Amino acid sequence: MAKPKPYKETNPVLNIVNEDAGVYEVMDVLRRGITFNDFLQIVHESLLTMQEWARILHLDARTLQRYRVSNLTFAPLQSEKILEIKILNKLGAQTFGDTERFDTWLNAKNIYLGGVRPKDLLDNAFGIALIKDELQRIQYGVLA
Repeated sequence: MAKPKPYKETNPVLNIVNEDAGVYEVMDVLRRGITFNDFLQIVHESLLTMQEWARILHLDARTLQRYRVSNLTFAPLQSEKILEIKILNKLGAQTFGDTERFDTWLNAKNIYLGGVRPKDLLDNAFGIALIKDELQRIQYGVLA
C-alpha cells in the first residue's frame, strides 16, 4: 500500500457536494485525496464519532491520529467513502429536515434494513446504497 503524502492546499471537497459539481470535478478531488483538515470539517457535520469514522474507513485510531498530526491525505478509496457519506448526510438532512433527526434515524434499528441500525451499514458501498434507497423511499412517502 502506498504511503500517504502530505497535501499542502485546502481541498475543494467541502464545496463539491454543496454546489452539485460535475462528475469530473468530483473524480479529480477523489484522485487527489481528501486532507485530514477537510475530513475534520466533514466529521463535525456528520455527527459520527471519530471511532465510528475509524470503523467505517477500516482504520485504527492510531492511524487517524497520524493523519491528524501530519494533515495527510486519505487514499482515493477512503476519500470516496468520506465523500459518499458527506453526500448521504446531505440527502438525510434534506429528507428529515435537519441533521439531528437524520442522526436519530441512523441510530434506530430499522426493520426494512434487516433490523440493524443504518449507521452500522456505513462501512461498505452496498450498505450506503441501501441507506440511500431508504431515504429516497421516505422522500416519496413509502414506509421505511
